[in-house]
Amino acid sequence: MAMIPMQGTYTAFAGQRRLTSGTAGDVALAVKRATQPLDQPIIIFDDGTGRSIDFDLRGDDREVLARLATLMPQAETADAPAEPRGRGRPKLGVVAREVTLLPRHWEWLNAQAGGASVALRKLVDEARRASGDKDRERQARDAAYHFMSTMAGDLPQFEEASRALFADDRRRFTGLIADWPTDIRDHIVKLAYSDRA
Repeated sequence: MAMIPMQGTYTAFAGQRRLTSGTAGDVALAVKRATQPLDQPIIIFDDGTGRSIDFDLRGDDREVLARLATLMPQAETADAPAEPRGRGRPKLGVVAREVTLLPRHWEWLNAQAGGASVALRKLVDEARRASGDKDRERQARDAAYHFMSTMAGDLPQFEEASRALFADDRRRFTGLIADWPTDIRDHIVKLAYSDRA
């Protein structure tokens, strides 16, 4: 089963109506309480990706939250059992993985101050700073599209709205989705543009 990042936000929809938004635990418990009287299916979305996600809602609230906690990435604690330490700097979260490069790349990296690892970390950090805004915009657009495909794929002008979204034509995009159900429309706009308001 996939890891569920608990620090993100999630949104549940009952049909075309937004039911709730919040942390994984908050949304899971709200959906658990709302499932009885509702006659429409409830879909939970990860707002970071725009994709639907399933929460196991069996049992009481404590059991639901305990299951969610076992699926989220575990933070290291002082009470954690000590494991044999390998190479690297575990307190910084350094993870060893294989990198495949051409010999000329390895020569250049090894000639850098601090060696290949330090040079690669600096290059990655510099690239993240340089393309951070574009990466966030792309992730927001992709999340909006995934949500839109699930919730609005059969609504009028979906194809044209998708093109406008990917062309970053905000005025045209919002005009094309203006007649869509309010909660769906508002959530798409929030996913796509909330960080660029």
